Amino acid sequence: MMKNIVCPIGHRARHLGSSLPSQSTRLRLSSPNKDMVSRVRWNTASWLQGNASLGLFLGLSICFSSSKPAFCEANSGKTSDNCDHDSSSVGSVHGKKVHTNYSITGIPGDGRCMFRSVAHGACLRSGKPSPSESLQRELADELRAKVADEFIKRREETEWFVEGDFDSYVSQIRKPHVWGGEPELFMSSHVLQMPITVYMYDKNAGGLITIAEYGQEYGKDDPIRVLYHGFGHYDALQIHDTSVKSKL
Repeated sequence: MMKNIVCPIGHRARHLGSSLPSQSTRLRLSSPNKDMVSRVRWNTASWLQGNASLGLFLGLSICFSSSKPAFCEANSGKTSDNCDHDSSSVGSVHGKKVHTNYSITGIPGDGRCMFRSVAHGACLRSGKPSPSESLQRELADELRAKVADEFIKRREETEWFVEGDFDSYVSQIRKPHVWGGEPELFMSSHVLQMPITVYMYDKNAGGLITIAEYGQEYGKDDPIRVLYHGFGHYDALQIHDTSVKSKL
């Protein structure tokens, strides 16, 4: 049995993401006045139809801690606080890499989980130590404020994909317990000027797959990595793969 499952509390400004078709889709978020283009890719058939969120409950042992990563093992019956898995670290399925060698840093479900996860990853990417829970919260709130400002700054290019009234949306996002999602990840990549990659557990593949990429104009190497659980919660993620070992 899993223990210490953290589900997000707080409120959502809108639904998480767009309505999802039964096939792979690609959403291109671009600036009409610049050549800079950010692409968001997802394969909804594999990570929703495959009961990805259920896979996180049944196939992974996750220990939630705001300061230390929990090493997770795909498709394992263990319930250890430090379960490490590094065999066949990367495969592929349907053209997507499948990662099985990774560690998760559990993030509190206080409505800031997306911002906390990104801020945590930004610290690691910058060569800084993992932030404490209190510092993580402070950095998350700073990032949230900057993301809201970035929406205003980029209003002409972002208003079309924001749900509902733009000003009301931005006002809601500024509140500390309102969840962030795809638009906020997109804006976070611009605020930090760092790429962000979102992963999800794919039950059929037996590992993590990429479901979205943001800010690739800032580089594609060593992105900030976050894990989306499929029920509105994000955790910080570190991938330890170094090469493709096999094809699935």
